[in-house]
Parts: sequence; C-alpha cells; structure tokens
Amino acid sequence: MPKIIAIANQKGGVGKTTTAINLSSALSHFGQRVLLVDMDPQGNAGRGLGIDITLAKETIYEALTSQMEMESCIQKTPFEGLSVIPSNLRLASLEASMYTHPQEKPFDLLARCLKTVESHYDFMILDCPPSLGLLNLNALTAADSVLIPVQCEYFAMEAVAAILSSISNVQNTLNPRLKIEGFLLTMYDARTQLGTEIQQEVRRLFKENTFATSVPRNQSISESQARQQPVTVFRLLDGNMALVVQPVSKQLGKHRRYMLDNHNRRQGRLQCLQNRRQCLRTAGRSTDSYQLHCLAR
Repeated sequence: MPKIIAIANQKGGVGKTTTAINLSSALSHFGQRVLLVDMDPQGNAGRGLGIDITLAKETIYEALTSQMEMESCIQKTPFEGLSVIPSNLRLASLEASMYTHPQEKPFDLLARCLKTVESHYDFMILDCPPSLGLLNLNALTAADSVLIPVQCEYFAMEAVAAILSSISNVQNTLNPRLKIEGFLLTMYDARTQLGTEIQQEVRRLFKENTFATSVPRNQSISESQARQQPVTVFRLLDGNMALVVQPVSKQLGKHRRYMLDNHNRRQGRLQCLQNRRQCLRTAGRSTDSYQLHCLAR
C-alpha cells in the first residue's frame, strides 16, 4: 500500500503546490513511484510539471464524477517515476454537482478512486486547495497523514490553528487514522526578525512534529515554476535547494521503509503462528491446549 500524504493549509500562498511538486520530484529521484494528485481547481501542480491543463480532458474531476476511470486520468511526466493527475477549473463545479447529483458518501470520492490505482505507487501526494470545503475534506479523508506548510509570516499561526481544528474534526468523523506528518516552514528569511520569531514559535509549540529543514526564500523556486520544472531538476547543482528538499524526502522514504519492515515482520510472525497451529492439528493436539501449555511454561 502507498503512503498517502495531503499537503494542506487553508491559507493561500504558503507554498502548498510548490511543496507538492518538489517533494514528489525528490521522492521519485530516490527511486519511489509517486503519483501527484492536483485537488486545486487552479491546476498549478499539473502546470508546474508541464501539463497543458486548459486542454486537458482527463482530469481528477472526470475521475471523481465517474465519467472516467482513475487510471485513464493519470499522465506521465518527463521525470522518471513521477506521474500526475491534473485538474482545471471544472473541478470547482464539483461541489455544485453534488447538489444536482447527490452522492451517498460525498467525502469518500477521492479515497475510492485512489483505491483503484494504489498498487502502482509507493507515495501519493495530494495538493489541496486553499479552503476547507468538499475538495479539502475528500483529500483529508483519503490521506494517511497531512503535511502542513507554514509560511513564516504574520498570519501563519492563525492559519495553523484553523487547519488543526479541521484535522481534528476529520479524525473524529471521517478518517480516524489521519496523522500529522509534520509542519514545514516555508519562505523563511533569516534576515528578518519576524521570520525568526515565527520559526521559533512553531518549533516551540510543535517540537518533534516540525521538520528540521526550513524552506528559504530562493529565486530558483520562482524561476523553476516559470520553466515548468521541479527546482530539484532546474537547479540540480544548487546546493542550497538540495539541502532543503532532499532531507524531507529522505525522511519520508525512511519512514515508509520502517512501516514496510514492521508490516513484513508482523506477516512473518502471523505465518509462523499459523504453521505451528497446523502442526499441532496434524499431531492431534488442540490450539487451546497448546496455548495453556505455553502459559504454564
């Protein structure tokens, strides 16, 4: 099963799409199979990877409304291991279509679609819109965890409080397995006192849940967006950006390997127990008597 990460914050302009594009690219660079799903009607995640979203007819909207199979909407990118499902302004009409064509479980639409293609990927990255509506709730319901970009600016803490409240509501009603992957500080400028204060406050409040890496303001990011490339490709030799993107992607990759190792160990113990039970049945001893024997020992 892939790890599904939603990149969410209802505040606009904090770096959600930039984080989604470059994190997806870095994970694929380290050999992971990655699917980037654009849940924002602005469509910048697809555009940032060279997809012409204005002409695209196979988008996440068609998948969510059952007009097309999810697999048919997946588009390959020029970057090995990275695929994308783009979106465009048609996605903004999804909420209105729920009124004219009501769904039994409108918040599970994305989760059901992702189930059909999950075997092909190691990571699924969901780029969420700057809102707390139907699209965002679908992403949080489908996700295993949430990565929260926090802009090092004045209104950052109010936005964090709002998204944490939304996550808590989703955990209590729609997706109890949802976890916080971490807080990623973005647009950090060490030369400003405000940026330093925001960084210190976030790290004080959320401690181990805050990524050690902060994303600085860097001209390479804006230039890479104009060239429709991840910054890891555009500035391959940019030491600063390599130090920013690679540690986050490596941390997520290590976490996935740790989860897979635990899963394999559990499967191995389960298989061993099943084999022992089968041997006991063959020998004519019941499982209950064997358990009693173990307790006696």
